[in-house]
Amino acid sequence: MNFKVDESWQEIIDISLTSLDKEYLEFLKKDTSFFPDKNSFLNAFKTLKLENTKYILFGQDPYPREKSAVGYAFIDGNVDKIFSATGLSKEVNKATSLRNFMKMLLRCGGLLKDDFSQSKIADIDKTDYIDSIDELRKNFEKNGVLLLNMALVFTAKSDSKKHIREFKPFILSVLGQLQDSDVKLILLGNWAKSLTKMDIIKNFESIEFQHPYNTNFITDLGVCEFFGELNLLKKVNFEITDENK
Repeated sequence: MNFKVDESWQEIIDISLTSLDKEYLEFLKKDTSFFPDKNSFLNAFKTLKLENTKYILFGQDPYPREKSAVGYAFIDGNVDKIFSATGLSKEVNKATSLRNFMKMLLRCGGLLKDDFSQSKIADIDKTDYIDSIDELRKNFEKNGVLLLNMALVFTAKSDSKKHIREFKPFILSVLGQLQDSDVKLILLGNWAKSLTKMDIIKNFESIEFQHPYNTNFITDLGVCEFFGELNLLKKVNFEITDENK
């Protein structure tokens, strides 16, 4: 079985998959207990071409809910609309990391200050802002951000460390093949920051932030400075046709 991704990434991914433990690779090919499933866990490499990639953002592992885990870090498949009449949508509020990420973007855009309540978010004029999770994903990609996790599949919370360990050779192989590129790394949380202990990371410019699971992420000045410049909430960055597909 071949794992198909965008043709610009195919050779890199094929080589990187061979770095996985043989038994674990067989697990990815044949098992049905993990999610995103075998057709989806490499989705990040399907919708953003290699030549358009400026950053690789590393989170931890997929959402621990099958419908939510769709193969992109921080993009929750259970979310359709980002906002509701009462503030953030119920689905966004259930996803702690995504909820804090959205509050950070609203604060960095000058739309919130110190009060991050639902009522304050409801009062914001969102005419010029995106309102779907897929638009958010596309805005990340239009800024050249590949949304990856340290582990690309989930089975149980108790297995997270195992999957991160098993995927490390794959991650390092991908980075090894990109070390002569201008791609920068965005490392969110301790598991992603553990990559800095690897020699290959010396060949990359890396940006380290706390994980969005922490509420301090919302008001972190470094986070705001970096992500604020990407204008991820602006409709101007979004087009109906996805040119990266």
